[in-house]
Amino acid sequence: MNGGADGKRTFVVGDIHGCVDELEWLLEAIEPRDGDQICFVGDYVDRGPSPRGVVERLLRLRREGPRCVFLKGNHEDMFLAYLGISGQYADAFLWNGGDVTLESYGITGLAGNAAAERIPAEHLEFLSTLDLTARFGTFLCVHAGVRPSRSLTQQSEEDLLWIREDFIDRAHSFPYTVLYGHTPQRDVRVHLPYKIGLDTGVVYGNLLSCLELASKELIQVQRGTGRVRRRSLAVEFEEAKLLLT
Repeated sequence: MNGGADGKRTFVVGDIHGCVDELEWLLEAIEPRDGDQICFVGDYVDRGPSPRGVVERLLRLRREGPRCVFLKGNHEDMFLAYLGISGQYADAFLWNGGDVTLESYGITGLAGNAAAERIPAEHLEFLSTLDLTARFGTFLCVHAGVRPSRSLTQQSEEDLLWIREDFIDRAHSFPYTVLYGHTPQRDVRVHLPYKIGLDTGVVYGNLLSCLELASKELIQVQRGTGRVRRRSLAVEFEEAKLLLT
């Protein structure tokens, strides 16, 4: 798998939602090495079988060599709110798969500080220091999307974590292709040059998706089987470039 001119690669990974086996299979497929960058667009916890296992694997990955960028998803925000640390919509956490997250940490019947005290300090630090956006050349990574009617400096955290149709169904004038998750689809949503949606619903039995930015290679892992799919989006990018000329 090729990378940029210097051989370094940048990967952007869609929503994981506790699917630690699929995360491991994806990492085995891309074989990250020193000098590579991996950006995760958020939603590590809730719904899937091992939210705690996902966080532990990401923390270990950060120690293994590649530069890791971890973005906040709306589910991490709800989790933090439930723990009484920060964030919004604590009352929606359990209804959105948060019960599985608490079970993975061995927590039942607790909330607020009492629950937070049962979370390992390294995990709390991880959850509390997640970024909202990341930029790699002409790519902007964010969890849910951006509001096209506002400048990038005026985006609200609410939109960055929760926006759907107002972003997905519209073009924008920003000088970036936006890579986002949040809204699950059967396959990646390619709307170039504006956006690519990388949440392909692994937690619902579908795929965990990852895009390598220099080669434009899409790498996907099938839930439960570890089967890896690879395909190039280079033609789609070239066609989008021609449309702009």
